[in-house]
Amino acid sequence: MVSCDYFNKSEEIDALARVNTSYLYYDDIDGLVPEGATKADSTLIVHNFINRWATQQLLVDGAMLNLSQKKQDAFNKLILQYKNDLYIKAYVEALVKRSVDTIVTYDEADNYYKSNKEVFKLNEELIKFRYIHVDENIIDYNDIEERFQRYDEQDKILLDSISIQFKSYSLNDSIWIKLSQVINKIPAVNSENKKELLKKSNFIQLKDSLGVYLMQINDVLLRNNTAPLEYVKPTIDQIVINKRKLELIKELEKDITKDAIKNKQFEIYK
Repeated sequence: MVSCDYFNKSEEIDALARVNTSYLYYDDIDGLVPEGATKADSTLIVHNFINRWATQQLLVDGAMLNLSQKKQDAFNKLILQYKNDLYIKAYVEALVKRSVDTIVTYDEADNYYKSNKEVFKLNEELIKFRYIHVDENIIDYNDIEERFQRYDEQDKILLDSISIQFKSYSLNDSIWIKLSQVINKIPAVNSENKKELLKKSNFIQLKDSLGVYLMQINDVLLRNNTAPLEYVKPTIDQIVINKRKLELIKELEKDITKDAIKNKQFEIYK
């Protein structure tokens, strides 16, 4: 009797709070209060945590008293299954991460692309373009405009070297970009002139209060066109890697069962 009383009192001394037979200990709030918090803030954080814990515990205790044993057993099975799923998921992910090949060659991506072209229909327009936003009164504006339109190797080098003078720019016209991104990036583009961006080989000048936008459209793809491989390759890479993961998981499950039977760790009693 004395021994039992001693342990109950010891628990109370070390605890922050109690709800029926459940205790909240100092270890349970370790790391709860951020560094640099004032004493008042720290107290408030801890008190709020204790109150939330108490409310939850009271609800759990109420549920244990009022729910039927059948319902509690069903919940316990779900809890056990969830616990098992978490452990299995973490273990399998670690094995897969260590073993799966995450490099997708261009040929692999190309083969998948050719076999599934109908999947890669565009649901929005893409363009290849370059632009600069520059003050129209800048020195050598005419030369900049001429070089921007001509855009040979020397022009590329020069424009890149003076790009610090531009308000904004993008000179990489070899990649596909969503039209919606261009519209969001360039305020001078609106519902009236955005169709100009969908004309291949079109040169556009648009002005706003801060200067002039020079834009050169190199290529255009419209909705329902097949997306180019270079645009969808990251998606294809992920699809191929995920297929490898699924195949590896199937092999792991098969092998682990075979090994368990071989090592007498798994037996089925007839």
